[in-house]
Amino acid sequence: MDTKDGQSSPAPHRKQDERSTAAALKTEWRKSLVEKRLGLADRGFRNDMLQRVMRVWLIERPDAVMGAYWPIKGEFDPLPALFRWQEAGLEEDAQGAQRNRRIGLPVVNKVDKTLTFYTWYPGCPMEEDAYGIPKPKDTEIVVPTLIFVPCVGYGPGGFRLGYGGGFYDRTLASLQPKPFTVGLGYDFAYLPHLLPEAHDVPLDAILSDTGVMWPER
Repeated sequence: MDTKDGQSSPAPHRKQDERSTAAALKTEWRKSLVEKRLGLADRGFRNDMLQRVMRVWLIERPDAVMGAYWPIKGEFDPLPALFRWQEAGLEEDAQGAQRNRRIGLPVVNKVDKTLTFYTWYPGCPMEEDAYGIPKPKDTEIVVPTLIFVPCVGYGPGGFRLGYGGGFYDRTLASLQPKPFTVGLGYDFAYLPHLLPEAHDVPLDAILSDTGVMWPER
């Protein structure tokens, strides 16, 4: 197909082939990275290192409400570090700081497939959602100004590879003002050839067990 200036543009079937190839590659990446996560021999060490990275990174954040996730499929668990962050806020309150730090876990809205965050705390009532993932039961809805997002993989520019459901993409597109987004994943999940699609929005930061992966320092 020729354009007005006489140059050829990619045929529609070629673009379709490229999209199919990219989708197949992402499917293979998801499969291999999840399998590697589930089989980690040094999980305890990696988790401890990423907990430390999180705790240090959180020191300068001004946020009072943060969203996280319940770990599945070998994902890193962010909740211990966030509970430490919440406890530190209580200590500051005792010294006169006006803060009420809260943690939210996501619940899928069945209608529009977005996420709503409900207050979580250790020992709060929990139940399974439609996907079998634990969620807070009958707790207060919160609106995080910062959301920790699980990464199956991540690539240059702060772009994330998820499970393909689009829950976070739709949620972030619907929230105003847009919350600060932080990806969490192990260092081996870096994908140098991951290319964003038109609808992809880069994360504001990515933390791994070896430090801050994005933005690059």
